[in-house]
Amino acid sequence: MEAMLFWMISVTLGWTLIDGSEMEQDFMWHLRKIPRLVGERTFHLTSPTFEADAKMALNGVCGIECQKELPSPSLSDLEDSLSYETVFENGTRTLTRVKVQGWVPEPAQNLTSQGAPVRRKRQVYGTDSRFSILDKRFLTNFPFNTAVKLSSGCSGVLVSPSHVLTAAHCVHDGKDYIKGTKKLRVGLLKMRKKGGGKKGRRGSRRSRREAGGDEGGKESKENRKEGAKAGRRRDQSARRQKAAAGEPSFQWTRVKHTHIPKGWARGESGAAALDYDYALLELKRAHKKKYMELGTSPTLKKLPSGMIHFSGFDHDRADQLVYRFCSVSDESSDLLYQYCDAETGSTGSGVYLRLKEPGKKSWKRKIIAVYSGHQWVDVHGVEKDYNVAVRITPLKYAQICHWLHGDDASCAYG
Repeated sequence: MEAMLFWMISVTLGWTLIDGSEMEQDFMWHLRKIPRLVGERTFHLTSPTFEADAKMALNGVCGIECQKELPSPSLSDLEDSLSYETVFENGTRTLTRVKVQGWVPEPAQNLTSQGAPVRRKRQVYGTDSRFSILDKRFLTNFPFNTAVKLSSGCSGVLVSPSHVLTAAHCVHDGKDYIKGTKKLRVGLLKMRKKGGGKKGRRGSRRSRREAGGDEGGKESKENRKEGAKAGRRRDQSARRQKAAAGEPSFQWTRVKHTHIPKGWARGESGAAALDYDYALLELKRAHKKKYMELGTSPTLKKLPSGMIHFSGFDHDRADQLVYRFCSVSDESSDLLYQYCDAETGSTGSGVYLRLKEPGKKSWKRKIIAVYSGHQWVDVHGVEKDYNVAVRITPLKYAQICHWLHGDDASCAYG
């Protein structure tokens, strides 16, 4: 079974051609000129209350069908939506207004895939096509090591030594920040150490100090020693059972601050726009893991066999990292509908592709969308639930890159 899983993952991650009729150059990263996002002015806002309930699915949001009936947004509309909130770990909050430079509107085109099958509901339908990544050779190595778990119950992906990309609804419901996100933490995958690692040693030293603090109570000291030993044995047994069950271990890090586009964080002024369901978290402590770079989302015709990939921590798999690959059924300029089997907990995962680098023989994985999860979208006045991912367009690439690097030349192409 493990050998079969190794073969399946190797094949699907390295998928390049569908058949001989498709040319290899069709599946390459094509660098595009990226508009420039410039921070114009920053305002201090009142501190959020952090009282919103976590809500993994929205109601009545504008999806692909709804978007086709809307006029194209103006430059001022885009600048308003791309302006962003920043909330800091001390609970303070700012709003930064932005200007977009060098933006050229793309001509309207029908991006919908031809002959797409009828969409089905989210979650697991038919045969469960998800893979639990249990082997540590995969779990702590690229690309699976880039998946992270949020204390709010979502997933995310490492996009720099200090940043995590996730879904905005994992930290904000469109009006207020989710309960507990003032002390938001991010869990990075790590190897389990034999014997419980440092935690067990700290417990041992603490128990020795406690045991040596009562000169006149020899019996009490012996009882404490036995109690400490029994506690360590239980902890080590529980860790061994988790390791045997394939459950990963996490190194938890606090979030320094969070960026959310105003297109999502509308407050009381309007409904959150599904197109802007993404957020960037900056960690208090940098990591040394390999991370996934950003890319702009190509059209469906440029996806090898029409497939996408992502990994997250589905709640029904008891903290296991779950990988899946699936076909995209429909697209707009901002959204993807797809058929990936997924459960609550995987939202916020980075959707990626593996394409060839121009002029090179090497292949590279890049994040091209954020998995928004199971969302109720408006289809001609009727609400239907779909699997949705938010595409990284050139404008969104410019915004995320601005969050990562500021007004930097590295954001000129993507």
